[in-house]
Amino acid sequence: MKIVALSGSNVGSKTRTAMNYTVEALQEKYADTADVTLIDLAEYDVQFSDGRNYLEYEGDTGYVTKAIMEADAIIIGTPIFQASIPATLKNIFDLLPVNAFRDKVVSMLVTAGSAKHYLIAEQQLKPILAYMKAQMVQTYVFIEEKDFYRKEITSDDVKFRIERLAEDTVVLTETYAKIREEKEAAYDF
Repeated sequence: MKIVALSGSNVGSKTRTAMNYTVEALQEKYADTADVTLIDLAEYDVQFSDGRNYLEYEGDTGYVTKAIMEADAIIIGTPIFQASIPATLKNIFDLLPVNAFRDKVVSMLVTAGSAKHYLIAEQQLKPILAYMKAQMVQTYVFIEEKDFYRKEITSDDVKFRIERLAEDTVVLTETYAKIREEKEAAYDF
């Protein structure tokens, strides 16, 4: 199973810190079954979408889009800026085809400076993912400023929720894969 952990901003450290914990949780528990790739958009020079097919992009843009398209599951980490998702993350969605997340499980991890931003995932991110045909892990991890200290997560509750998100992502991915296999096996050709 291929899992892409996407840190969806090119600035700040909190989302990357949370994604590091997520990747560690996946590698600890699922090292034998999951191939996990962390993509931090701060480390890549991704072009703005210009409407081309994602396969036509080269360099970092081509690598990031192809890695996402080849994944079985994607864990999206995003900060909330000005009550919205960052443009770098929205650009990734724009680079991909409309049905990019069909047959893929997508889960979310959100970092924010205020508890008032907890609905951004519900009102902005989930509708985009649903439009792109994602099978979503319904609960997401919301982490506030107060849960970090010196680039470390200090809340045991947040760490537990990250571990649970990793587990839910893997279990849901395995479940949907089995359902698809059984459905395909029902055809005689």
